[in-house]
Amino acid sequence: MSRRNGCPPVIYLMSEPTPESEEAALAAGAHACLSKARIDHVRLIAALRGAQSRRGQQQPPKPRVDDSPRATRCGDATIRGYRLVNQIAENPVSSVYLAQSERSGEQVVLKVLRQPPDDGAGAKTFDRFLREYQIAADIKHPNVARVHDFGVSDDHAFIAMEYFPLGDLRTSIKSVIQPLQALIFLRQMAEALVVLHGAGVLHRDLKPGNVMLRDENSVALIDYGLSKQIELDAAITGGVEIFGTPYYMSPEQGHGKDTDERSDIYSLGIIFYEMLMRRKPYVAGTPMQVIYKHAHSPLPELPGELKHMEGILYNCIAKEPARRYATAERLVDVAKEFERDELERESAGR
Repeated sequence: MSRRNGCPPVIYLMSEPTPESEEAALAAGAHACLSKARIDHVRLIAALRGAQSRRGQQQPPKPRVDDSPRATRCGDATIRGYRLVNQIAENPVSSVYLAQSERSGEQVVLKVLRQPPDDGAGAKTFDRFLREYQIAADIKHPNVARVHDFGVSDDHAFIAMEYFPLGDLRTSIKSVIQPLQALIFLRQMAEALVVLHGAGVLHRDLKPGNVMLRDENSVALIDYGLSKQIELDAAITGGVEIFGTPYYMSPEQGHGKDTDERSDIYSLGIIFYEMLMRRKPYVAGTPMQVIYKHAHSPLPELPGELKHMEGILYNCIAKEPARRYATAERLVDVAKEFERDELERESAGR
């Protein structure tokens, strides 16, 4: 447990601790070791206070890293310069690993292409993968995940990206996100889109799982695997390929029509609704039914205490792109206004 990122200090309770067992517990990462049979209240309180003060100062523990030669193996590829910690995810296009950089000692996320780039199907995917790095490497913004490295090893391309120990926005949605915090997250995501759109990129797969928590009050967008340079859309996708996740997909994207920045703004609006309500606005039994609802179901209403948020929500998720905010910059400006209003409401106790 103590090796997990963000794990609080551990106070270990043993039935009858011996000097040897207590030493072993402390060596394993426990903050204190106490007897269950004979609780010393003074010592317990002191241990709790010490753990509380230590919690805010704690440094992330070093991961348990395999030092053997196999530790550089990520599936079929050997990624030199990185030590594998564990596999995080896998899909038909790529595998994702948590690893440690041998140069910096920093934990990173390794995204490794499954197909070799010279393979017929792999060549097209490799072009996307390469564009992902070339775009991301030039972007420096607190609300966009950092890309550390890119390379090809054993005929497999890889990207080393920033690792977020706190996880993604789904973690916060499962708890309660206050309206002001939801507005702050919405504004930060829109600020990230300002940078991406300025670089000629549509994200096109915005969803809570691609919004990472940098800390409790800050988020960063990840996963450019489905992002494209706007001017190269037709060449890369053939013009009709559908990308993204149906729950967060704009009506035009779901129906294979032309998309622009306003499609990403639509996805942010759906995420904003989910942050406020802890549920998705459009659900159905199949992906195509969800896509249909995005285009034809009425706009979701907010309850009375959140009714004042419908203005910004509806200007993000309007069915017609022309009725949405035209740019991410405009959404940022409006979100800031709503933040100020919400802060005043909270101060007034309303």
